[in-house]
Amino acid sequence: MNYFKLFSNCILTKGFNNSIILDIQRNKSFAIPNSMVDVIDLLNSKKSLDSVYNQYGKENKLIIDEYIEFLEINELGHFLNLNEFKNFPELSKEFETSNQISNTVLVFSDTLLLKAEKIALELQKMQCKFLQIIFFEEIVEDKFYSLLKDFNNKDFRSIEIIMKFNEKIFNSLLDIQNLNFSITKLIFHSSNENKIYEFSELVLFEVILTNEKIDTFKSCGKINFSNFKTNQKKVLESFNYNTCLHKKISIDEEGFIRNCPAIPKHFGNIKDTSLENPLNHPDFKKYWNVTKDMIDVCKDCEFRHICTDCRAYTERTHFEGDIDLSKPLKCGYNPYKNEWAEWSTNPLKQKAIEYYGMQELIKKDA
Repeated sequence: MNYFKLFSNCILTKGFNNSIILDIQRNKSFAIPNSMVDVIDLLNSKKSLDSVYNQYGKENKLIIDEYIEFLEINELGHFLNLNEFKNFPELSKEFETSNQISNTVLVFSDTLLLKAEKIALELQKMQCKFLQIIFFEEIVEDKFYSLLKDFNNKDFRSIEIIMKFNEKIFNSLLDIQNLNFSITKLIFHSSNENKIYEFSELVLFEVILTNEKIDTFKSCGKINFSNFKTNQKKVLESFNYNTCLHKKISIDEEGFIRNCPAIPKHFGNIKDTSLENPLNHPDFKKYWNVTKDMIDVCKDCEFRHICTDCRAYTERTHFEGDIDLSKPLKCGYNPYKNEWAEWSTNPLKQKAIEYYGMQELIKKDA
């Protein structure tokens, strides 16, 4: 067998200096040099190993063999005959979902709690699958349990809750689980400790305690390595749509409907309109098709298809008309140097930090 091919479930993402292989079947990513991508592209184009050796010269044969060994050991590709290529077609990168809305962020206050049942039913109608519920202030236990009932059995695949620490609620995790089986994560902010309870350690969802106080959306939109996810849905969506705002809808604590709670523009209030109405407004979908391959700096980053995005807070340096194509403000990665740094102390970001009024987020000891 004088040919080698990358498995179809493994996708190459080439950056300015480095690249990664995204194994979207096993949810893994592998860092590789750009020179390795060039070799893989030749092999995938039905070039034999001998022809690749000849193209690079005998002095590089050992390096090419090391590349192929790496791919084989990590089960990223396989040897085959020329006539077998037809048996391994390329994976389509198309991505479509039938639902009107995929994910929703709800910032609850006492006022919005009155509309909880209406919101839950409308999201079910729109086939929303992922829900994040946020409480900046402490909520009374009875109101919280009533809310869980409103959103139970509404076809949500995952409900993540962020709320101010409440000892009674923390001590009633089993009751919470029984009230709503769609909960996958419960985060208590303003706690007196930092601790993570993994799935099944206490209940059948993850529980996180953090002493960080969450009372504003200025703290959201942080880009860091720990948030990178190599899964098929997220990767394929990234090739086609914006992973921050595509099919996303939010309601803030006053009931205003937005793309994201951190974006100023709203599209009416849930008190006097439905969640479907904003979908007919052309500006609501303005960023849905803005991929990472279009965003400044991100388009040169090897992590762009496993990274989150943020259109609410950007460096505000690159626009096409009224479309902001600037790098996310809270990303400290430099793909041209392959270095991570504290984003808030970067001199080039200070103008944007001042624009958003985020001076309090600047790390003094960075």
